[in-house]
Amino acid sequence: MILVTGGAGFIGSNIVRGLNDMGVADIVITDDLSNGDKHRNLNRLNFRDYIDKADFDADSFFSGNAVEAVFHQGACSSTTESDGRYMMKNNYEYSKNILHACIKHNARFLYASSASVYGGGERGFREISECEYPLNVYAFSKYQFDRYLTAMMPSLKIQTVGLRYFNVYGPQENHKGKMASVAFHMFNQIKNGEKMKLFEGSENFKRDFIHVDDVVSVNLFFYENKRLSGIYNCGTGKAESFCRIADALSEMYPEASAASIPFPESLKGKYQAFTQADISKLREAGYTKEFMSLSDGTKKYAKILETSGGYLL
Repeated sequence: MILVTGGAGFIGSNIVRGLNDMGVADIVITDDLSNGDKHRNLNRLNFRDYIDKADFDADSFFSGNAVEAVFHQGACSSTTESDGRYMMKNNYEYSKNILHACIKHNARFLYASSASVYGGGERGFREISECEYPLNVYAFSKYQFDRYLTAMMPSLKIQTVGLRYFNVYGPQENHKGKMASVAFHMFNQIKNGEKMKLFEGSENFKRDFIHVDDVVSVNLFFYENKRLSGIYNCGTGKAESFCRIADALSEMYPEASAASIPFPESLKGKYQAFTQADISKLREAGYTKEFMSLSDGTKKYAKILETSGGYLL
């Protein structure tokens, strides 16, 4: 059996889809469906059972089930959440509980970290402590768990893999609201007859954008290579401007145009103006697949938004 925490969420539901494509359906999903619209992420997935996060006790669940591996994707992913106590309980303490249940019951542990641990990236984006300096409490919650696991890793007998996701976009993110990707928001702005909105100076803001299909591919690479452990960047290794997303959508929708909006005061000092994954460690681990370009990925995603509202059918 495989457990996917956050399995009704954006990346979690895509990982379940990836497992299904491999012929795996003995999957249990745990999540919080307080936002009932998230159920649409589950409609076309094959899995054994769903358990509400509030009812899920890791130790008792593992005691009663033969869990082979956990894809731990559940977290509060809002970079603007300021309640540190909530963030640490939800992201850090909960992750520790899942990890220790895996250790106790000999289950493999693959989890979502975040490129936000690198902060402004002044020292680069390598998986070393010298490069890490989180700018918000969400990033700190991920950073602290990475540090906790790194200290334990030499003594662990189970596979433990942390993936530092860079800017992920693609199907099944509708429920994320304002935290959904720029591609999602720009597409909807076009459909609403509006101009695509870009922060002033966006031509100088560059991020490492990675399509969720590539994120799933990296996760399943480690799932299939049981001997590999460690923390790895999960990005394309290429930084591209937000304007490239607007350009790709303009090629599909010639009537579309972009407009600049003021940079929000609330994001000043907490915003990553540049990210670019150093993927040398990932390549050294044996992952050789090429990543989807931002232009191709944006167009692929826009077609799904057009035909199914952004859901997997």
